[in-house]
Amino acid sequence: MSQDLTQKWLTEIQRLKQTIIDLQTQLTSAWESSEKWRKLYNTEAEQRRTDVQLFQETIASLKSEIRQIKGTDDGKLPDAQTATKIQDEVEKLNSIKELKVKLIGVMKERDRLQQALKTEQEVHIQTRKSLTTALGDAIDGFKQQKTKVSNGRSEQ
Repeated sequence: MSQDLTQKWLTEIQRLKQTIIDLQTQLTSAWESSEKWRKLYNTEAEQRRTDVQLFQETIASLKSEIRQIKGTDDGKLPDAQTATKIQDEVEKLNSIKELKVKLIGVMKERDRLQQALKTEQEVHIQTRKSLTTALGDAIDGFKQQKTKVSNGRSEQ
């Protein structure tokens, strides 16, 4: 009788040890998953920041070009080669009509780039929200798992 009881306890202890090992494995896996999501989020955020910076530089360049064409450029151009290139392009324009057409084209491109930037910013915000939600869900899962493990220990 005593041997049966001892055997039952030993079996129960083994089962509980295995449960703890399984839970620890699941916890490790969940932490690895959250780390993967965090890295993905950071990569995506960095890409969005880079895209925004490129769009801002493009918009600033176009604004400068428009001011140059209008003759109201009070800023400095990035380098002499760019200034020469722009000057050559302006010199090729033979009439006010051509200048207006060129200006309209530049302004349309600026507006298109501003819209593209706005779209990219909105996509970035949505991506950040999605990844933050996924990360929050993973953390909640870890907390629940930790609570289960803690409760399992306290019942012993």
